[in-house]
Amino acid sequence: MSRARRRRELVIERLTELHGPSLGGGPGPAFRERLREDLVSGRLLLTAPDEERAPGPAVPPVPSVRRRRRPLLSQVATLGLAAAVMVASFATYQAVPGDTLYPLKRAAESTLVHLSTDDAQRGERELASAETRAKEVASLLGSSTDSPLVGQTLKDMEDSTRSGISRLTRTQPRSSKIKKFAQKQRETVEPMLDHLNEAQKGQAAGYLDYIEGLVAPAR
Repeated sequence: MSRARRRRELVIERLTELHGPSLGGGPGPAFRERLREDLVSGRLLLTAPDEERAPGPAVPPVPSVRRRRRPLLSQVATLGLAAAVMVASFATYQAVPGDTLYPLKRAAESTLVHLSTDDAQRGERELASAETRAKEVASLLGSSTDSPLVGQTLKDMEDSTRSGISRLTRTQPRSSKIKKFAQKQRETVEPMLDHLNEAQKGQAAGYLDYIEGLVAPAR
């Protein structure tokens, strides 16, 4: 028999005894004594203990709101990727003929030329490529004058120069950019002559003759 049921029966029993005596008198001494004992002992508590209460519907706990922080590992990975891209871009820009990243550098230059909006802009970018080829020749001469890469780079420099000048003279025949370019290239290429072999020196001399004609004579 459960404790809750037993309490209910005790309550009914005491109520029956309470109504049993004559209406004119109160409860007898024996009844009052048992009722006092029941109340003192707690057997007549109508409220069942927590463990005997009928379980109600479960109320899900309210989750605490936590500030979501980006994992530190993800932040480090992002910074690392950005740094790697910057290093790769710098390495590509500094690449010279023969380096692993050099084809990527040339592909980027070619893309910029083809994305130009008009012939004038395309010509300027081709002259910029010619200036870059001149600097690459100077870098190659510091390692080996007999390298076939020197001759190929000199040829690429001249090809870019002729193409760029052709485009600029069609769109801006009096552009001061042509003269400035020729002067700058002459200052870069002339010091190389003493470090080139005979074939390479012939290439460089022919190039200097070509750009010399681009410089307007002083008045």
